[in-house]
Amino acid sequence: MALVWTAWKRAGTGSATDYGLKVPLPDREKLFEKWWQTVVLELPAGRGFTEVEVNVSKASFWTAKCHALISDEIGRWLHANGLVPWPTHRPPKLIVEQMSARTFRVKSVAN
Repeated sequence: MALVWTAWKRAGTGSATDYGLKVPLPDREKLFEKWWQTVVLELPAGRGFTEVEVNVSKASFWTAKCHALISDEIGRWLHANGLVPWPTHRPPKLIVEQMSARTFRVKSVAN
């Protein structure tokens, strides 16, 4: 099942730790468990993927406002792939696939 998640940026300095992927609330409610500590996000890297472990045990992930997967690795990947900066109010949308219960793979950037 293909999912569409959106790049996210915290208001701040623009450092790698200020970026992540916003998980739509219906996806979060259906695909994530509150007892999980982390999930694995597979990001395209060359001919394969690099795995990033992302904390989901923080309260902000479970609010109606934030619900973003945030890590410096995601920020660095967004920068390295030319997805940052983006036009005002037009963050990139990414096609994501759930690979297993706690593993999600970024497949491509949506047009």
